[in-house]
Amino acid sequence: MISKRFFKTKNEVEVTFELDAKNVENAEIVADFLDWKHTPMKKVVKSKSFKFKTRLPKDGEFEFRYFVNGTEWVNDAQADQYVPNEYGADNCIVNTTQA
Repeated sequence: MISKRFFKTKNEVEVTFELDAKNVENAEIVADFLDWKHTPMKKVVKSKSFKFKTRLPKDGEFEFRYFVNGTEWVNDAQADQYVPNEYGADNCIVNTTQA
């Protein structure tokens, strides 16, 4: 799940990435805005999920995927769209243009 918070006075968007923690021991987000480095997501026991929050520039498109349990790539079902990657799978896109 992806949630976005737009600011009236800032040229950035707060984006929260959330992944269901069912059958997941650990999760990382891997994204172009993180230079494709594996970045741990925070486990939230109350909501039974993993979360990662960041601020991204407005009016952009950013690619990402989740890497879970150190073995499996997972896409976000609520991504704005998908694009093929060089490994024969799809990357998720989050768009920060306000509708």
